[in-house]
Amino acid sequence: MPASPARVALDGWAIDQTEVTIGDFARYAQATGVVTDAERQGGGMEYVGGWQRRPGWTWRGPDGQAHADPRLPAVHLTQPEAEAYCRWAGGTLPTAAQWKQAAYTEARLSPPPPWVRGRTYPWPTGDRPEGANTSGADPWPRAAPAGATRAGVNGLYDMGANVWEWVSDARGEERRTMGGSWWYGHDQMGAHVDAWKPAHFAAVYIGFRCVHPLQRR
Repeated sequence: MPASPARVALDGWAIDQTEVTIGDFARYAQATGVVTDAERQGGGMEYVGGWQRRPGWTWRGPDGQAHADPRLPAVHLTQPEAEAYCRWAGGTLPTAAQWKQAAYTEARLSPPPPWVRGRTYPWPTGDRPEGANTSGADPWPRAAPAGATRAGVNGLYDMGANVWEWVSDARGEERRTMGGSWWYGHDQMGAHVDAWKPAHFAAVYIGFRCVHPLQRR
């Protein structure tokens, strides 16, 4: 089985505890030889008064850095590229319904305090949005490494903010993204947010995580 983030078991399936990281995606790239759209096109996109292509910005160095922290989320990836990684890792992208269930409803059999099994929370961080990496006051001016923020519902990290996450829901040529990012305020972390982007769009603040079937015993 390929290396992947730790997983949290829910109701018949499991979800990656963190966003897929640069280190995770590097193992996949080494095993498969994949070259991403952002690499072929010279770089991914950043919004600065409009979308701009940033030369050299790819999953290897999200902000163009030569030696990126391998714990940072893998970004500058299209939705089909995220899907392909999840298949290689033995899973799939979550549906929006799966993602929301994991992000807001505590399902662990014996969650530690203050979490309450069966309760649906307003934020992936619980009763309040604090602890996520948003555009507000926090230690991270851009993306945070996996596990650096506060663990939230179901012990998951960064279901709210840090980077948007691709899911499998489709609307024509668009695919849905969930959770908000470091570029936005905490309001984009709410379950009511309905955000869609072109499936082949690769940007500095869009990453992903995978879901996996539980092994039958």
